[in-house]
Amino acid sequence: MGDVAGIGPEIVARACVSANVARECRPVVVGDATILERSLRLIGSTLRVQSIDSAEAPEHIGDGAVQCWNPLDETQAAEARAVPLGKLDARAGRAAYEWLVAAARAALACSVDAIVTAPLNKGALHLAGLDHPGHTEILAACCGAAQHAMMLFVPPGEIVHSAGGLGVAHVTLHTSIASVPGLLSADGVFAKIRLLEGFLRQMGVERPRVGVCALNPHAGESGLFGDEEQRIIAPAVARALARGVAVEGPVPADALMRRALGGEFDGVVAMYHDQGHIPIKLVARDTAVNITLGLPIVRTSPSHGTAFDIAGQGKASADGMIEAIRVAVALARRRSPVSQIAEDPRAS
Repeated sequence: MGDVAGIGPEIVARACVSANVARECRPVVVGDATILERSLRLIGSTLRVQSIDSAEAPEHIGDGAVQCWNPLDETQAAEARAVPLGKLDARAGRAAYEWLVAAARAALACSVDAIVTAPLNKGALHLAGLDHPGHTEILAACCGAAQHAMMLFVPPGEIVHSAGGLGVAHVTLHTSIASVPGLLSADGVFAKIRLLEGFLRQMGVERPRVGVCALNPHAGESGLFGDEEQRIIAPAVARALARGVAVEGPVPADALMRRALGGEFDGVVAMYHDQGHIPIKLVARDTAVNITLGLPIVRTSPSHGTAFDIAGQGKASADGMIEAIRVAVALARRRSPVSQIAEDPRAS
C-alpha cells in the first residue's frame, strides 16, 4: 500500500477494480483494510474488502471482494489510519516499511508469486528512525542480496523500438550527486552490466545489446572533464566484453539514450539516479516500470512518487501501477527470479 499519506492507497484501489488486473492475477493487498475501503469509496467503487490473516489467500473470494492482509498489530494499524493526507508522518513511514518487509517475506516463502509496491516517502522513513533510502535498499537487505540494482523498464512499443523493450539500470542510486564519483568502481559497473544482461536474457533477448553511460559530459573529453571514464568505466566494459557481453561504452549519456530509444540497445547502464530517470520518465511517463534486479523474488513498482499534493482528491492515475502489475505477472510466469546471476563480479 505504500505511504498512506500519499496516493498509494488510491492507485492500489484503482488497480483492484481494473478489469485488466483481474484478467492477469489475483491481487492481495498488503495494507490496512479500513484505508483500502476509504480509497475504494473515494473512487466510487462498491468493491468489498475481505480481510485475511496471511498472504496465503484462501481459494474462495467473495463476489465483488478484494483481499487485504494487514501484518501490523492493532496499535500500529490504528496509528496508520490516523495519518493525515499530504504530510510527512513517521507513522506512515513505519507502516509502509512493515508492509513492504512482510510482502517480501511472503514472496521469499513462495506464498505469493510477486510483489508490486506503491510509493513510499524517504522522509517519512527517516522520521520513523529507519535508515534506508528507499524500496531497493530495504528489499536488498531483507533478501540478503549483495548485488542489486534499480532498473526502469519500458516495454516495447511506440516509445521504445527494440523488440524486448528497454531496461535502464543504475550503478548508484539514492545518494547525492557530489558522492557519485567516489562511489563508482569498476567492480560495481561490471556487476550492473551483468545483472542487466541477465535480466534481458531472461526476458527472451538472445544476445542483449548493452550501452554504458559515461559519467561526465562528452565522456570526459579525453580527461579534460574528468577521468572516471578512463579509470573506472572503460575497464569494466572491457571486462564484460571479454566475457562475451555485447556491450559498448562509455558513451555520452545524451547520445546513448537517444540511440537506445531508437532501438540500438536493449539495456543501458546509467551511473546515477537522474541520469537514467530523467530521459526515461520524460518519454515513457507511466509506462516505465521500476524493477529491482538481483533479488530472489519478483518486485516491480510504478516509477512515480507519493504525490502528496493530490492525495485524497480522487484524481490519481493508476496507469503506472497497472503496468507494474502486468510486468510482475509476466516475470512471475517465467517461474524464476528476475536475476539468477550468482557469480561474484570479481571472479575471473
